[in-house]
Amino acid sequence: MNISPQSEYLESAREGMDNPCLQKSLRSLQARYGKGALDIWRNLPDPGLRQRVKSRRMQTLAHLDRLLALLAEGVEARGGHVFFAATAGEATAYIRDLTQARGVRRVVKGKSMLSAEIGIDAVLAAEGIEVVETDLGEFIVQIAGSSASHIIAPCIHMDRQQIGQLFTDRLGIPSSEDPPTLTRAARKALREKLLTADMGLTGCNLACAETGQISLVSNEGNIRMATTMPPLHVAVMGMERIAATLDDHRDLLQLLTQGAALQKLSTYVSFIGGPRREGDPDGPVEFHLVIVDNGRSRILADPEFREVLACIRCGACLNICPVYGRIGGHAYHSPYSGPIGAVITPLLQGINQHADLCKGETLCGACRDVCPVDNNLPRMLAALRHKLAYGDSSWQVRPHNRLEALGFRLWQRTISNSRLYETILRVVRTLQRPFTDSQGVIGPLPSLNDGWTAGRDLPPVAPQTFREQWRSTLRKGRSYREKKRKDDPKNEA
Repeated sequence: MNISPQSEYLESAREGMDNPCLQKSLRSLQARYGKGALDIWRNLPDPGLRQRVKSRRMQTLAHLDRLLALLAEGVEARGGHVFFAATAGEATAYIRDLTQARGVRRVVKGKSMLSAEIGIDAVLAAEGIEVVETDLGEFIVQIAGSSASHIIAPCIHMDRQQIGQLFTDRLGIPSSEDPPTLTRAARKALREKLLTADMGLTGCNLACAETGQISLVSNEGNIRMATTMPPLHVAVMGMERIAATLDDHRDLLQLLTQGAALQKLSTYVSFIGGPRREGDPDGPVEFHLVIVDNGRSRILADPEFREVLACIRCGACLNICPVYGRIGGHAYHSPYSGPIGAVITPLLQGINQHADLCKGETLCGACRDVCPVDNNLPRMLAALRHKLAYGDSSWQVRPHNRLEALGFRLWQRTISNSRLYETILRVVRTLQRPFTDSQGVIGPLPSLNDGWTAGRDLPPVAPQTFREQWRSTLRKGRSYREKKRKDDPKNEA
């Protein structure tokens, strides 16, 4: 996983906001898919489906050890191999050793965020192994030397003109902006790689403990080629990506495809549980399933954050989030962007190291409204901010900004003392005058305040607070009554 200093979050966010191609794509994406998913949930024939699926997801997480053992038994009974990796390093070492033992020189991949999380591409490249992405979006990003900016639509930050120029430069085709022409060019380039690959490497959308299989979802068909043509297939799976029963799997798959692409069912859904059997026309000679922890056990053990493991990685929260919709995915410096990335990345890689992610979201609640499994991401974002404000030894979190914390403590004391509060307001009314423009708003402020005021105007402190107005009204009322009594002696009785 890419780790970046926090300052790069702001730089990348500004770059995203200044990218007209990205902004156009994000507006189109959110107008169609974000609103479309909300419409689907409002009109579900079974209104209670999402809540029932969420309940079963939490039950699955409560019995995760048994279900993973059952899955492993099913895979091994079919002749497959299962390896439980506690860390990213263990997972990549297992795959690297496997490629060395089998003489692998070329690997074709299906789209997998977990493979990006553990950094397997760089490990294999260091061994001189060619790694080729076969998902069209991931292939475009790879040959561009970039990274995915959306969970489902990796190259959303590029338009067809940019992709056409890229294909001309890298694939040597005549200049074209026609999507079918560009798709055929990518297909031709990838077909040769698929036919000569020594290993296929994929992720896992969902696994089913009852059947002892993993499932892979695609609209392109590339995953079926990557998993059946090479003699060796390795699948990497986050340990939480499992359903207890086939019925649970069916419901999760339905919500996944609807939340991700507004589809009742994806074009290709593949169930894989082992190598090819005698008489099968295709399939790998060897199948290895690598089940990765890499910090998930720690999340599972914490009741405050366990819920995030119910996520099915549909990307719906990105399609509705106002922050992601402005800055794009590269600002998150993680395979997981948007609201889900703002929660899962700090938990997996360090809360202090990724403080800007959880502090950058709005807490508007739109991500929860659109989530197929009703994950309360705003609650978890607030919990992460609490840890950053006060520290947390169990998560090795230190206060993120001690000066900010001091400021809030002073503010707490100020608003707890009415006299002090009103005195400070009177001082601020005087100090704000040089910064208040002709329209009566405060423009950009210097130094520490530029982050708040560079992109927004602030209203000035009012000439009177409500309490001051109330006291003035009471004084006027008493004066009026006293005057009336003096003018009309009868009122004294």
